[in-house]
Amino acid sequence: MTHTATRPHGGWLRFTLHYIEMIVAMFVGMFALGMLRSAAGLDLSHAEHPELGYLLMAFDMSVGMTVWMRFRGHSWRHTLEMCATMFLPVVPLFPLLWLGAIDGGTMMVLAHVAMFPLMLAVMLLRRSDHA
Repeated sequence: MTHTATRPHGGWLRFTLHYIEMIVAMFVGMFALGMLRSAAGLDLSHAEHPELGYLLMAFDMSVGMTVWMRFRGHSWRHTLEMCATMFLPVVPLFPLLWLGAIDGGTMMVLAHVAMFPLMLAVMLLRRSDHA
């Protein structure tokens, strides 16, 4: 009998903890790489270059997530699927930005709001790999 069979909610608890781990790893990557870039004098104004600012931030979050997922034994496929959720939200938002329908700040907020449910959806699709 498996551990989750004796505790039916144990799988969901592990899943939830893994989701939180993923968010922490994203923020660690974002802050660590952002500080390195800043220390190297490579600061970027998100207000002046919102597209590049978002892409760099998504890259930084993806690096943190990749390091953690590979440490936890996830395959490259699952890792790259999760990293894609960092970039996917801007697909519909960049054209809105370019058309002037939203500004860079709104794009950042909307992309971040979309990012978390997208991560959750990918994790739910592969629940057995994340629980």
